[in-house]
Amino acid sequence: MQGKRILFGIGGGIAAYKVCHLVSALAKSGAEVRVILTQSAKAFVTPLTFATLSRHPAYTDDEFWNPAHGAVVVGQSVHRPLHIELGEWADLFVIAPLTANTLAKLSYGMADNLLTNAVLASTCPVLLAPAMNTDMWEQHSVQRNWHQLLTDLRYHYANPGEGMLACDRRGTGRMAEPEELLPHIYSMLKTNGDRDLVGTSILISAGGTREHFDPVRFVGNPSTGKMGIAIAQAAQHRGASVTLVHAPIEAHLLAPLKSIRLISVISAAEMHRAMTTHAPDADWIIMSAAIADVKPAVYHGQKLPKTQLPRALPLEPIPDIVAELVKGRRPHQRFVGFAAQTGDYVTPAIAKLTRKGLDAIAANPIDLPGSGFGSDTNQAMLIDVTGRQVRIPVCSKLEMAHRLLSFVQAIADEPI
Repeated sequence: MQGKRILFGIGGGIAAYKVCHLVSALAKSGAEVRVILTQSAKAFVTPLTFATLSRHPAYTDDEFWNPAHGAVVVGQSVHRPLHIELGEWADLFVIAPLTANTLAKLSYGMADNLLTNAVLASTCPVLLAPAMNTDMWEQHSVQRNWHQLLTDLRYHYANPGEGMLACDRRGTGRMAEPEELLPHIYSMLKTNGDRDLVGTSILISAGGTREHFDPVRFVGNPSTGKMGIAIAQAAQHRGASVTLVHAPIEAHLLAPLKSIRLISVISAAEMHRAMTTHAPDADWIIMSAAIADVKPAVYHGQKLPKTQLPRALPLEPIPDIVAELVKGRRPHQRFVGFAAQTGDYVTPAIAKLTRKGLDAIAANPIDLPGSGFGSDTNQAMLIDVTGRQVRIPVCSKLEMAHRLLSFVQAIADEPI
């Protein structure tokens, strides 16, 4: 995020308090952040709050035509209008909360305050995060304005969620949480808002399967599913239609995935059925799940007393899901696997790529710093069927997800 220029537009709604966390997190990450508040927004969060969190003066309509403030944006002429200076400065414009009033203005191209003038003076991608009462959101006029605005491809969106609203009513209208918006912001800065995966259906597996030998004990692994979640988010942000088949994953990690189809499984057998069901409709199948290789040979329907636990646990092999899916592949489909390894992680990955008939594989060293199960960062060697190798150094899992998707996109674009 270092040096990225992000302009926030704050609308007049109680959800404005959520944006404080976003502004603070982005400023701490090295991004340059500027904030515009509407007159109504000042009633919920003060300009001083955003100025403190962004380490820069926040702007309101009071400064709209004050030329002295133009100089502190990018150091250009103090005689340039502030809305022009801000609009041209931004790499990304985030409007959160987007109120029904500002939505209506934007959908008709109106510009009667600093925020709406800055939008029209900018050409960067815009991320919209609506927030309002359920009845307001569901009004025909509001939905008309919303869909009209989204016909402009520079506008991206994070749909409002369901839950308890400030009006003490439960329904749709809650602004997307910061945990959903931060990855979306990163993705848009990474791609400059390009939706290069529109029309692509991607099926992803994630998490570690559990093979129970009684109702409370199982053979498993420490996979958290974070890598698969990052791939799903990156793909969705780039316009793909995404289905995520996931083994047990903590609920808070899944919460931001409101626009992604989620299918929950526990065992490798359930993962097998779900992947087999949905693979025929997918263009890309990305197997990032840590699927068990073996399972207990005997399952006990009731919890075994400690005194009856076997000294040795008989195991039996689990069918190779990836290999079976590849056998039924269609000509346009691309299959991508992961190989979590220790020591020499490239040689076994190449063997796995060839043995299973994959188009590409991510060789993942789980014994090196900054990678492995549960980490927020990762590293890998991407390898395709032609032998091409691209090393991804330690980075966030979302960054790795984008680089993986671009790698697969290059393969998908090659003649079959």
